Amino acid sequence: MSDFARRHHDMGGREAGPVEQGGHDYSMWEKRIDAIRRLLSDDKRRMMTVDELRRGIEELGAKAYDEMSYYERWAASTTNLLIEKGVITIDELGRKMEEVEARWTAEQETKE
Repeated sequence: MSDFARRHHDMGGREAGPVEQGGHDYSMWEKRIDAIRRLLSDDKRRMMTVDELRRGIEELGAKAYDEMSYYERWAASTTNLLIEKGVITIDELGRKMEEVEARWTAEQETKE
């Protein structure tokens, strides 16, 4: 396959340097993203598939793909899929993000 036909995320056969073989501790937010993905794709809900998740990750664009971590890509793809399917709206997401930011800011101020 020529490089012209490759999409940005397709690294198969390219020199990419050493691969980290060891495990690492997952942060709480990474565990939550994994749990959300599992719940949304389970036999009860069937709200998204692994193929849809992968499509969403591949559509992030080169800059976002390169700058995001593995689980950040999952979070972005999952969010975009939920918006695409009408499960949440952009307004609902924005309001929730403002609520979480306000709560976090208040927590930081009480620590000072």
